[in-house]
Amino acid sequence: MTSRPHSVHDDVTKVLITSEAIQRRVREIAETVSRDYEADGGARLVIVPVLTGAFMFLADLVRDLPHKIRIEVVTVSSYPGDSTVSKGAALVGVLPKDLEGRDVLIVDDILDSGQTLGLLQDEILKRHPRSVRTCVFLRKECRRVREVTCDYVGFEIPDAFVVGYGLDYDGFYRNLPYVGVLGVLDGGAA
Repeated sequence: MTSRPHSVHDDVTKVLITSEAIQRRVREIAETVSRDYEADGGARLVIVPVLTGAFMFLADLVRDLPHKIRIEVVTVSSYPGDSTVSKGAALVGVLPKDLEGRDVLIVDDILDSGQTLGLLQDEILKRHPRSVRTCVFLRKECRRVREVTCDYVGFEIPDAFVVGYGLDYDGFYRNLPYVGVLGVLDGGAA
């Protein structure tokens, strides 16, 4: 008798948001973002996604935006290694320099402590953009270390450690097409 190989799906105890619900919501967000930037003129839109977590959300979102956009990625570290608690946000790469007079949309995977978005908003504002808005795929119900405003929110979720659709644990589980609660946090699941 052969056993089935271990799958990343086996480590998820509960699916919070299905792939279908994600795709529907991302299209709705894109429609709202598009309307808002059309009202503002929308010709100078620069999207600044936070890697690596936002890459799936970003890819789906920009496919539904009809604007001429520029994408300038940034990397921020806040959950080093196999940590499930934010250790504070630190800019790992460089921010785009040519943001003066541009409309900037920061795209991130999840808002929990508020440190990542707060850091990016502060740094981007120093570059004198015309506007700065934020878009997060998930907003976690938890106490924030720093309060930040989100202009666009995909889903509100409970205070649980989630993986999938770009979100990871120790670099794994990003490839799940849904968002789920990770049941195994002993490092042996990967």
